Amino acid sequence: MAKGKDVRVIVILECTCCVQNGVNKESPGISRYITQKNRHNTHSRLELIKFCRYCHKHTIHGEIKK
Repeated sequence: MAKGKDVRVIVILECTCCVQNGVNKESPGISRYITQKNRHNTHSRLELIKFCRYCHKHTIHGEIKK
């Protein structure tokens, strides 16, 4: 009885601070988290404050395309 599109989708959150500064030799990569969101409740892109282990502080992580 399920519809064509699932209500809950898996999204990837990426650190916006690391992306703006670019990846340099000091930081080995860009912080990413995997989570789920409800498509009916959240139409726009998801942004959460998470800890970035490369920046060593809490930053805004925004949703990216798969």
